[in-house]
Amino acid sequence: MTAVSLQKELLKYSDRKKAKILQGFFKTGPGEYAEGDIFIGINVPIVRILAKKYQCLPFNETLRLLKSRIHEERLLALFILILKYRKAVSREKEKIYKIYLRNSKYINNWDLVDVTAKHIVGDYLYNKRRCKLYQLARSDSLWERRIAVLATFHFIERGDYKDTLKIAKILLLDKHDLIHKAVGWMLREVGKRDIRIEDRFLDKNYNRMPRTMLRYAIERFPENKRLRYLSRGK
Repeated sequence: MTAVSLQKELLKYSDRKKAKILQGFFKTGPGEYAEGDIFIGINVPIVRILAKKYQCLPFNETLRLLKSRIHEERLLALFILILKYRKAVSREKEKIYKIYLRNSKYINNWDLVDVTAKHIVGDYLYNKRRCKLYQLARSDSLWERRIAVLATFHFIERGDYKDTLKIAKILLLDKHDLIHKAVGWMLREVGKRDIRIEDRFLDKNYNRMPRTMLRYAIERFPENKRLRYLSRGK
């Protein structure tokens, strides 16, 4: 199996009407965050099935897919990388982690980040120094900043919140809505596991948080508590 033959396989499942809807949903128009991204209208479950079927695709062919202009082809490549990573030994995991970050410019929409960052970057860094996350959090790339905070989801699921909170603080004044949503989401995930920690963070920072970030962070709060934060926030 090669990238070309797999691209032909994907085309069998394409849907023009769905592609048009996805082009709008993922903001691919001029001046939007995913300007120029091209969809062919394939449901994510189908992409996952194909990834499982063709997970033995060689690395060089997987990278060809990852560099494609077609969104679903990049998504397929990333799902394949996750499957390869899960089966890999430590040196191979490091290789996949480095491939992922070297090619972050192709992981250039929020769904591509969200389904992969914790499984590769978060998993790899869990028992290692995490300074790379702070470099990513300060990157000029929107997608690298989102990778930084989403990677910490792996830590959150293991009861480790410190890096999420530190990166959230770095990103408090970020200008992009997609970062506001990502940080708010991760703070909410912290709160689902330990509400006291989220409360302490919010009490110190709510008055500097963008409205969207705050709304995402307090989404599951009781109504009276949620309204209290909203009335005091930006």
